[in-house]
Amino acid sequence: MTPVGLWSLRAKAPTVATVVSLNFPGLTPQTRDLMRRRTRTALQCLVNTGARPILVDSSARELPDPAVTASADAVLVLGGGDVDPALYGAGGPVPNGYGVDRRADLYTVDLLVQSLDRDAPLLAIGRGAQLLNLTCGGTLVPDLGTGHGHRGAPGDPVCPEEEVALEPGSRLAAVFGARRLTVRSDHHQAMGVVAPELRVTAVAEDGVVEATEHLDRTWAVGVQWHPEDSHGSAADRGRLFSAFVEQAGSGRRRVPRSRVLAA
Repeated sequence: MTPVGLWSLRAKAPTVATVVSLNFPGLTPQTRDLMRRRTRTALQCLVNTGARPILVDSSARELPDPAVTASADAVLVLGGGDVDPALYGAGGPVPNGYGVDRRADLYTVDLLVQSLDRDAPLLAIGRGAQLLNLTCGGTLVPDLGTGHGHRGAPGDPVCPEEEVALEPGSRLAAVFGARRLTVRSDHHQAMGVVAPELRVTAVAEDGVVEATEHLDRTWAVGVQWHPEDSHGSAADRGRLFSAFVEQAGSGRRRVPRSRVLAA
């Protein structure tokens, strides 16, 4: 997954630890291809906007040393399978659930805690946005049911387009310079109770939370949709990643309080 132009980046290019679960239980060939395509797109977009990505596979047999992420200038957390329902108090199997990997979840949560505690610029996408909410004390909706429009029905495109409303004054509204945005979604779960440390910054037409930002960090943003989907708007993807990489290169840090995910 070596992006084009990686080796021609300037020596002082900001580094971005890119956390993704590339292999999870029940992974089909189609989903594997989709995950890798999205990951390649994200890595390429980082390089295109001047950052040096460091791939961190949260599903690897030997998990990468957390020091790799701790030393990066910024952290990008991508998607994967469902989050372990035990992490948000949903007992029993989840309808339409797939790909639960508790080990990957806990590893990623630890990296999120680490990133928030040092105020590293953070962009969390899809499952990453859900884990960010859990890390900060929120919950998830285990399953949105049928006909919700956030994931393609059988025979339809996997990622349907939908419109989200951006909260005025939010980081995302500033990034896109708009009040509404057309995005590509692929989720059957959603953020439920939003953590007190987070602010809702985008909602879908049905009220589902589609983005958050941290109230007390320089730049920590979660988006439920998939800007790294290669069939989505390249311009919008570029705007989001450019803003993120700009933060990665800014070198700004604060000293925050610690947090612990409730088991």
